Amino acid sequence: MRLFNFLKEKNNDFSQSGQDQFAFNISGSNGIYLEIGAHDPIINSNTFNLEVQCNWKGISIEYDTSFKKSWENCEQRKNDVIWDNAFNIDYSLLIKQKKLPNKLNYLSCDIEPAENTFKILKKIINSNLEFDYISFEHDKYNIGNKYETLSTEFLENNNYKIAIKDVYSRNKKYKIYETWFVHNKINFKGLNYSNWKKEFYKDDKFCL
Repeated sequence: MRLFNFLKEKNNDFSQSGQDQFAFNISGSNGIYLEIGAHDPIINSNTFNLEVQCNWKGISIEYDTSFKKSWENCEQRKNDVIWDNAFNIDYSLLIKQKKLPNKLNYLSCDIEPAENTFKILKKIINSNLEFDYISFEHDKYNIGNKYETLSTEFLENNNYKIAIKDVYSRNKKYKIYETWFVHNKINFKGLNYSNWKKEFYKDDKFCL
């Protein structure tokens, strides 16, 4: 608990770039997320604020069991975590078993390397699941624009559009690593991340 209190004081934004803020702005409270690549339950978490502050339900998938103790010790996190390779999971069946709808609010897609992130994105979308918002990590700053381009082409062909482009990590403007997409049903005009950040995430702090 002491560690959690320290983190809450020093880093109450949690997500790297405001992924949680964008999800809340698009879908509000009481949403549902699917998180592929959960990592730590608090540090750089895209879903901590959504679960703890916004009453979201959801499922997190994480292959690296070195994070398991951190999740077990985090009393604030109650939603399901599945410790398995994301490629082993039948997502249509999982959603049915958890009695969740096929239309969810947020897909956080972040496993390594970017090639695998793209493969799991395709697997999930081809499972007939629909999302208001998808954050996709392509690591453009490190490996070039291959998976930025492939993910954009794939999602545009599946009824999604770019919402926020050139997403960088915190204030490291050179570190462009994600693109955020919304379903075509969502009324949102695309923005560059720097412009979105200035208007909605000025101090890198999550706000209800």
